[in-house]
Amino acid sequence: MNKDFIIDNLKTIFYALIIAILIRSLFLQPFYIPSSSMEPNLLVGDRLFVSKYSYGYSKHSFPFSPPILKDRIFSSKPNRGDVIVFKTPSDNRTDYIKRLIGLPGDNIQFIDGDLYVNDNQILKTLVKKDEQVSCGAKKMSVNIFEEKLPNRKKYVTSYRKNLSFQNSDKFTVPSNHYFFLGDNRDCSKDSRFLTSVGYVHQNNLVGKAQFIFFSSDYRIGYFIEFWKWHKSIKFDRFFKKIL
Repeated sequence: MNKDFIIDNLKTIFYALIIAILIRSLFLQPFYIPSSSMEPNLLVGDRLFVSKYSYGYSKHSFPFSPPILKDRIFSSKPNRGDVIVFKTPSDNRTDYIKRLIGLPGDNIQFIDGDLYVNDNQILKTLVKKDEQVSCGAKKMSVNIFEEKLPNRKKYVTSYRKNLSFQNSDKFTVPSNHYFFLGDNRDCSKDSRFLTSVGYVHQNNLVGKAQFIFFSSDYRIGYFIEFWKWHKSIKFDRFFKKIL
């Protein structure tokens, strides 16, 4: 085999890898949803694109989080209600995706099952009753509500019909940190759990979830099982914008 041919192909592969890393680090990165913590909006098996440029860049914008940036550069503040991928503070390695509820200085609290931001109750309107969402391997009976944040951002959430999360301490978000909740309120490990997630530093933000580009349910069939595609692939979720 011609030596120059091998070298040219290795160069092509190398340049392709560099371009792919740059696109992944600076523009768009694909993510897979492995859990039900964001149902009914994001389902297990959804694959989505996250924009890396939305909030600027930190070391977590790059593969393996190399210590090349101390703080964020080209920083832009996220909006309340954004769906964001971030690195969990407990290990600075694991990717979580949740909805931003609390900004620096905010007070967040649950009282009698209702969400309060800065002592103001968040408007919660019933949309559907007796729906089923996943919680791990189990199904959970919930009611679906539309919530409206102070900046007028609207989205739907699920609350368990019985034994829903009722009351909490008041969480005061520190400077340069954010408070996140899962849309599946009774099946989400989020900022309410201070030892495992808690308040998320601005440098831990990875990017903003933009749209779903593919979705399939591995519990019905794996991708190679093409004879199950009509059941396992959720065509209606393709290119769905994330609200």
